[in-house]
Amino acid sequence: MATKNSRKAASKRSAKKSNAKRTNPAKAKAASGNPAKVEPATARDWIAGARPRTLGLAISPVALGTAVAYYTLGYNLLLALLCLGVAVFLQIGVNFANDYSDGVRGTDAHRIDSQRSGPRRLVGSGSAKPRTVLAVALVFFALGAGAGLAIVVITGLWWLLAVGAVLVLAAWAYTGGKLPYGYLGLGELAAFLFFGVIATVGTTFVIIEQWPLEALLAGVIAGFFAAAVMLINNVRDRETDALSGKKTLAVRIGDAPARIVAVVLLAAPYGVLVFFALLFEWAPMVYFTLLITAPTALVVITARTARELVLALQLASLAALLTGLGLAAAIAF
Repeated sequence: MATKNSRKAASKRSAKKSNAKRTNPAKAKAASGNPAKVEPATARDWIAGARPRTLGLAISPVALGTAVAYYTLGYNLLLALLCLGVAVFLQIGVNFANDYSDGVRGTDAHRIDSQRSGPRRLVGSGSAKPRTVLAVALVFFALGAGAGLAIVVITGLWWLLAVGAVLVLAAWAYTGGKLPYGYLGLGELAAFLFFGVIATVGTTFVIIEQWPLEALLAGVIAGFFAAAVMLINNVRDRETDALSGKKTLAVRIGDAPARIVAVVLLAAPYGVLVFFALLFEWAPMVYFTLLITAPTALVVITARTARELVLALQLASLAALLTGLGLAAAIAF
């Protein structure tokens, strides 16, 4: 009788363990030693990893710089295209380098755990090997450097090699190296300078070897938008960045102040636009982009979820591109 009862008890314990495994997949997988496999990155994942929506921030300053050159003295299509190549290749390189560096530092671990909205991180999700992502980033940096070298050969301005080296170094150091400035709250300032003033004035200078006031002010407009996009992105990731020790501007000043600064950055270009509206007949038409920028600001202030902030990012990037292209057309024509 005792034997029969012990068998029943053993059977019940076995059934409980079996049910526990079925109701807790994580424990069941851990017990079996066969964790779920991560699907390898697809072509779509790699394209998303390049962050195509951010490329407007690279296109806009080059368009503005080319337009100012044309208005001032003339333009060179080949040099303009090479400047565009430098900007776009470096932007893509930065995006992949950011994926690599955040992934190997463990920064993205918190984002994955919290179901971060937006494109899947290649390294952080485990869908691509870190060395592969790094290699892709370096390829795009090399393409950007190649376009820059072609500019130097054509113009004979050999000192631009030093400028190009600084640009590539700055692109890498955003999240790479021992002391990445993106972890120190300087990302927005870098975006303002490199994807605003430097890209715009640099394009104008390469084409006509002058840097008129119009190029500087157009670069400020592009820079404000670039900084706004960067800050909105960091507002979205603020909580997870704080957990991982990434002290972005949004982490340093807090959620509400960061949102207010982002709105100011979105509004600031339209103040600078007054200069162009007084000088160029069609420039006032650029104010119609407020139909995109104003709702973007509203979303930034009221957003409660990461998905809403992703929408704000998309709208801000679109506003930056349309404002840049619109103002470039107004200046040139």
